[in-house]
Amino acid sequence: MFVVAALAAALVQVLLLGQPIVESLLVGFLVFTVGMQGLWAFLGHYFQSDEVATSIGWPTGNPFQKEIAFTNLAFGTLGVLCIWLHGGFWIAAGLGHAIFVLGAGTVHFAEIHEHGNTHPGNRASFAAFNAAVQVVILVLLTVQFA
Repeated sequence: MFVVAALAAALVQVLLLGQPIVESLLVGFLVFTVGMQGLWAFLGHYFQSDEVATSIGWPTGNPFQKEIAFTNLAFGTLGVLCIWLHGGFWIAAGLGHAIFVLGAGTVHFAEIHEHGNTHPGNRASFAAFNAAVQVVILVLLTVQFA
């Protein structure tokens, strides 16, 4: 959903506003896959903590869900701010988020490998897709700022 929104926003910027392709893709991915997805994840981890924990296969009632909610809120805020703040801010927001998501992905893959945790919220395909999105952002950052 968020990747589709990012691609649609980039398409509008390129076709209707004549903006450069890489810049349009980058801001689209930062605003939607970092920003809006981060805000969405905050809502889930904070207001539906036990449901999210259950979907991941982790214990319910753990305050860590609310802690991770604020990580998502922080990155969500940074992603949305990419609409107005450019340059080095994009690098910091994209790189920081990639480190967070790729690091979290290693935890999910370890849960699958070491504990056989294949709950719906801990699927390898989900973690791999999230990792791929981060790689796209890192490549776009490299091309934009190289």
